This record gives sequence, structure tokens and C-alpha cells, in this order.
Amino acid sequence: MIAGSHGSTPAAWTLVVLIVLGVIVSTVALVLGSWLGFWIGVVVVALGAIAGGVLKVAGFGKPRSHTDAH
Repeated sequence: MIAGSHGSTPAAWTLVVLIVLGVIVSTVALVLGSWLGFWIGVVVVALGAIAGGVLKVAGFGKPRSHTDAH
């Protein structure tokens, strides 16, 4: 592991922001009793995971070092 590297990449930030927003939407929707809002939040979480993966593959993630491969 590279010292001082915390995964601060566009792919990581996109993943985290969308997942946090999805969880917030789902939580608020459950408190308000809205199942539609809950499922919208779940979709946002899934889209966050997909977007993070796509951005990583597109080169916006942390490059793999040769020592990471097993």
C-alpha cells in the first residue's frame, strides 16, 4: 500500500456520495412511510455502485500496482 493514499479519486468520491445520498433518501422515506421513496433510495445506491465501477474501469480510479495483483 502506498503511504498517504486514501483512495481520493473521482471514482471513489462518486461512489461514496451517491451511496450516502441513497441511504439518506431511503432512511427519510422509511421514517415518512413512503415505500416508493425507499426504493428510489435503493436505486440511487445501486447506481452509485455501478457509476463507481464504471469510472474506475474508465481510468478515474486508483491505478493498480503490481504488488496488488495476486
